Amino acid sequence: MTFIQELQARGLIAQASNLNQIQQQLNQPQTVYCGFDPTAGSLHIGHLVPLIMLKRFQDAGHQALALIGGATGMIGDPSFKALERNLNTKETVDGWVKDLTIQIEHLLGPHLSKPITIVNNSDWMRDINIIDFFRDVGKYFSVNNMINRDSVKQRLQRPEQGISFTEFSYSLLQSYDFAVLNRNHGCSIQIGGNDQWGNIVSGIDLTRRQNGKQVFGLTLPLITKSDGTKFGKTESGTVWLDPNKTSPYMFYQFWLSAEDTDVYNLLRYYTFLSCDEIDKLEAQDKTTNGKPEAQRILAQNMTHFVHGNSGLVSAERITKALFTGSVDKLSYSELKQLELDGIPSIESTLQDIIELLVESGLATSKRIARELIENNAIRVNGENITPYKSQLGFPLFDKYWLIQRGKKHFCLINRKRQHSDTGYTKKLTY
Repeated sequence: MTFIQELQARGLIAQASNLNQIQQQLNQPQTVYCGFDPTAGSLHIGHLVPLIMLKRFQDAGHQALALIGGATGMIGDPSFKALERNLNTKETVDGWVKDLTIQIEHLLGPHLSKPITIVNNSDWMRDINIIDFFRDVGKYFSVNNMINRDSVKQRLQRPEQGISFTEFSYSLLQSYDFAVLNRNHGCSIQIGGNDQWGNIVSGIDLTRRQNGKQVFGLTLPLITKSDGTKFGKTESGTVWLDPNKTSPYMFYQFWLSAEDTDVYNLLRYYTFLSCDEIDKLEAQDKTTNGKPEAQRILAQNMTHFVHGNSGLVSAERITKALFTGSVDKLSYSELKQLELDGIPSIESTLQDIIELLVESGLATSKRIARELIENNAIRVNGENITPYKSQLGFPLFDKYWLIQRGKKHFCLINRKRQHSDTGYTKKLTY
């Protein structure tokens, strides 16, 4: 199986300029690039497939190149966006460029046999003379062709929104990136999401006209779930690759919650397990009566890839602790993960268990709270609370009480100190 055939078997190719020529090109080492515009200080799981694709190319003997759009990020790609993007300040974008550069190096570095090349298109865009740009680049673009692209048509069909000249010009800038990377780095292949197809085709054409070189483009599919909805969004919002925005524990839980109908395709898209291994796993899961192994394997692979072995170990420790009730074994950093996004958490000065149960939402009234305690349904920091054992106990790390109702409902109490507070163990009012 050739490299391109493997990508096809994984369902990772949506469109390509010429697959046969690309495969021939790949018989020799090539430089392959993907662009990432800085729209925040972190990438999210929507960026994982192209990032992993760069690793796939590099593992196959090619040079991976990541472009951070310090210049294009000042405008924002309008492709298939319903509304005009908000323009960020140069200082903000420059800060995000640094953040993403560090993040990509940290993320891919441990997984690559040689360093990835990272460039910032602001380095060649910032000194461009506008007259020269219109003469040397703009003359190669047909407005007729540009407005007939689906990504632009969608905006033009919304008269109340439309598209500004600023966003309309984005395609010229991305196309110019390809021509520059071809001249300066010998870059011959651009990859990107399928929404980038029009921009990639324009870059291929501009590179041919300016440099007299044949280059190629390949897009990745939009990852969707079996119900047709976009994969990667949760009720709480974006799943970030930055552990300070999405904790390793919540990241692990995200993959662990994949639907049975989706998980095997996700293994093909996101992991480096062979297609044969994934097929065998699927067949094995179908023959067992227990819970499928695929979700656990997916969660382990992705958490290890993004957060390393320590992040995976921590996520699994937290998962086990919440399941078994042994939360007193958790470290301070693991409790911080839970406070960030793992379970509901509140800051409180209350030290009465009845009031805390109501304030935390674990009980709807004081009467219900008393009934829960009578039924042995409440644990604090892993210890059962009963009418006869009514001490809240020391907070973990002098800061946290983790209250559990039943097996699946939790709330982390961040103990807010009062100036007059000198003791830790408080008698519960029951």
